[in-house]
Amino acid sequence: MKALSYIYIGIIFGLICSCQNKTTVTTEDTHHEHEHAEGVVELSDAQYKEAKIQLGKIEMKDLQATIEVNGMLDVPPQNLVSVSAMMGGFVKTTMLLQGKKVSKGQVLLTIQNPSFIAIQTMYLENVQKLKFLELEYKRQEELSNENVASKKIFQQISSDYHSLQASLRGQEEELKILNINPRTLTQTNITSVVSIYAPISGYVTTVNINLGKYVTPQDVICEIVNTEHLHAELTVFEKDIPKIKIGQKIGFYLVNESGLERRAHVYLINHQISSERTVRVHAHIDVEDPTLMPSMYLKAFIEVGENNKKTVVPEKAIVQSAGKNYIFIKDSIQKEVGQHSYTAIEVSKGISQHGYSEIDLPEVLDIKTTHVVVEGAYTLLSKMNVSEEEGHGH
Repeated sequence: MKALSYIYIGIIFGLICSCQNKTTVTTEDTHHEHEHAEGVVELSDAQYKEAKIQLGKIEMKDLQATIEVNGMLDVPPQNLVSVSAMMGGFVKTTMLLQGKKVSKGQVLLTIQNPSFIAIQTMYLENVQKLKFLELEYKRQEELSNENVASKKIFQQISSDYHSLQASLRGQEEELKILNINPRTLTQTNITSVVSIYAPISGYVTTVNINLGKYVTPQDVICEIVNTEHLHAELTVFEKDIPKIKIGQKIGFYLVNESGLERRAHVYLINHQISSERTVRVHAHIDVEDPTLMPSMYLKAFIEVGENNKKTVVPEKAIVQSAGKNYIFIKDSIQKEVGQHSYTAIEVSKGISQHGYSEIDLPEVLDIKTTHVVVEGAYTLLSKMNVSEEEGHGH
């Protein structure tokens, strides 16, 4: 009986040891699997479609140090004109409309004023008076030279003659202001209506009149802008000005067209610092674009360094977590049918330019065959963080 008891005890002891060994092996296997899965995110077909994963390439691109600045499009002062009437009058006719294209010398409107008649009449009368005074002046000059007439009479005629000449010159300029040609003015073409012409070619941006309105020389009738020579006015912080040089290249984007890059170059640098500690930089656009308009806001990147080939990915491929930067790459081997596997790679982020960011990658990665997640990276990051929290909980 004792021997039989010893046999039972040995069997029970063996079973207990066997269970302990299995538990230890299972625990070790689970722990090993958890370590292997760290940083790896696996998606089913349904999760993959919901995440809308899109892949891209790791590339080598020329990037250089840039300064990011804000600014707006503007035109030179000579390309923006405020049109006014040099003399007051009532608007008789007009073709002005905002956005209308006009050519230099084109009639913009006509104004009417009875006083215009008086100016023309007085000019024609003085022309006739001058002809008479000119004859009298020559006659008195001859008599004075022959000592036949008093020199005092000649001096008086001479004064009247030159005074009337000066008055006529002034009246000629007055008629030119009214856009009336003095040389073609006769008694038969005197008018109370004068035309106002476009001083430059461009687009009408502002109209401040209507038919019958009385305009004075102080009133701005309309504004015309010529957009053929738009430039970019950039606002650069004082600390960055030493890096800016004339001729440096610029890439800029309109606020409402962030995906379309246009090119320019630094043309002038202001030498006055504003109260906000900024300096204006004037940039010329390389290729004129008729769709651009003054006062459009823009974001620009002034290139202040030399080109260097960098390893880059699209900016949206980089995600941040706990102060670190990551990218997700697609695993080359699919473990199971219907599963999609991605691995998080910690990277150091460098220069960002034109939608791309420089990164440092492990040397073991072959950028020619590696596919990086460019859409849905934050979805993968969120799933990875949840998995790690669950793992720590166990």
